[in-house]
Amino acid sequence: MGHSAFFDTLEADPAKEILFYVHGFSNLPEPAIFPTTEELQNHFDALRGQGKQIRVVPLIWPCDNDRGILGDYFDDQMAADASDIAFMRFFEWYFDWLNQRNGGQADAKIAAPFSKNLNILTHSMGARVLRGALNRAVQYFQLNGFPLIFRNIFLSASDIVNEALEAGEEGQWIPSSARNVAVYYASDDWALRTAIVANLGNLIASRRLGQKGPENFNAVPSNVFAFDCGDFNNRYDPIGHGYFASEDQKKQKPGLVLKHMHATIQRGRMVIPDGQRDVVLDATVLR
Repeated sequence: MGHSAFFDTLEADPAKEILFYVHGFSNLPEPAIFPTTEELQNHFDALRGQGKQIRVVPLIWPCDNDRGILGDYFDDQMAADASDIAFMRFFEWYFDWLNQRNGGQADAKIAAPFSKNLNILTHSMGARVLRGALNRAVQYFQLNGFPLIFRNIFLSASDIVNEALEAGEEGQWIPSSARNVAVYYASDDWALRTAIVANLGNLIASRRLGQKGPENFNAVPSNVFAFDCGDFNNRYDPIGHGYFASEDQKKQKPGLVLKHMHATIQRGRMVIPDGQRDVVLDATVLR
């Protein structure tokens, strides 16, 4: 299609909110990524009411699913890292598209903004893809730091170290690129426990962000918020990892994480009790 046609299509979409979905490891377009995208879309449409429409758009990176979970895990770590440049180019093509809409002027990112709000949801190793893409963008193009282009970034069960969002760490550009960052985590996420064991072979012993949330809230920017999903993650998903969409195996009811994302997007600000940045996610948070 080309990047211009892609962003033109999003511009013409009736939805006012775009949610890019970056999937986790060992996911292929079928039977995983496209059905999950449809699942997310159906739930957001059902919750819409009189609110803003949300369009879910999957961003696909190459995964493997043929060697068992540990074999796929190491293959997909390499694939996620190799996707840095491709997704860096995605962001830079977005800036180029904005620039062309503004007649090629240098201040296009301010003068000709996209008419939609951009949001992004990453699951599991998808956070590694986003982290790498932003780092490469800053390395090659955005030398003063990655600009704020997202309304919300939702990090679900993230398979990156839990210091990642701190200044000077590999994920430091994630908070700077969004108004709000939500970290959904659960200590009994069995997939991330496996990830910790796998990474011990690479001498990386740190907990994962999706297991404990940020290591030190005093070290992360004030727009980072964390939500403990340990009360329901294993009820939604037997291994406690894929709890960001539905609450039932038939995928008919939206779960608490999806309801929280929907409420946050609708309100334009993070839904969280006043003065708190790390809370147990339950129904009271959504009131």
